[in-house]
Amino acid sequence: MNNCLALGTAQFGLPYGIANQVGRISRDEATTILDHAWAAGLDTIDTAIAYGESEQRLGEIGVAHWQVISKLPEIPEYCPNVAAWVQESVLSSLERLKIAKLRGMLLHRPKQLLGSQGEQLYRAMIALKDEGKVEKIGISIYDPDELDALLPHYKLDLVQAPFNIIDRRLATSDWLKRLHQIGTEVHVRSVFLQGLLLMDAAKRPATFSRWQPLWHQWHSWLVKEALTPLQACLSFVASQQEVNRFIVGVDSCYQLEQVLAALDNMRNVEFPMELACQDPLLINPSYWSLD
Repeated sequence: MNNCLALGTAQFGLPYGIANQVGRISRDEATTILDHAWAAGLDTIDTAIAYGESEQRLGEIGVAHWQVISKLPEIPEYCPNVAAWVQESVLSSLERLKIAKLRGMLLHRPKQLLGSQGEQLYRAMIALKDEGKVEKIGISIYDPDELDALLPHYKLDLVQAPFNIIDRRLATSDWLKRLHQIGTEVHVRSVFLQGLLLMDAAKRPATFSRWQPLWHQWHSWLVKEALTPLQACLSFVASQQEVNRFIVGVDSCYQLEQVLAALDNMRNVEFPMELACQDPLLINPSYWSLD
């Protein structure tokens, strides 16, 4: 099961996540995390150009033996040559990471494929794949609805999407099954909803109190099944056979050890649909207001 787990590294370059208590993690801690993860059987890292100094930090530590997936940011507003920008961006990533090729290169803003520069952008990605600089090209989405517009026009090797026990849109939209059927690799992130699902009720920010009935159901179900939140979240994504990788970010080696222990102690349980939520104000962190 550990080889289905991918290590998210936003925390290596940014103070990322609502539950983050330590800010950007130190280089020594990042090195320890990577060493422990590799020894435990993990082989895939998820990063992005937009994750601050994450790529630089990974390159300094050394990740040549890992499968690395990175992401292109939004095309600059004034970009006369999209192909050159894509080429330069990816080659710069490889230089920072100190590797010869990426396992995957995703678009952080895939809706740009539907714009006036979309065809140029896609052709530039294909060119890098043909050159052997990347193995798989794809997109990182925020809502499965984005696939309705994109998949009829573009062949993608890899799709990354949010997916957790509360946000089940990837499955309920039928896109999870459809992607699997057409041979597209699926990686899911936000497994813990940025740590919100792991929080004790007393520590959950007040802005989330409007969903109190859902939280009550969540905690009651955990007690009934004798599960920790960590076990429940990991059991849910691991139970989805169409998911190739689930991405988990940690702030410390201790957190990684907790994740690995939870994976070793998962149980087959029923995941009631009453725990699912479609409200974007909850399931999309970009809408959160924590002031």
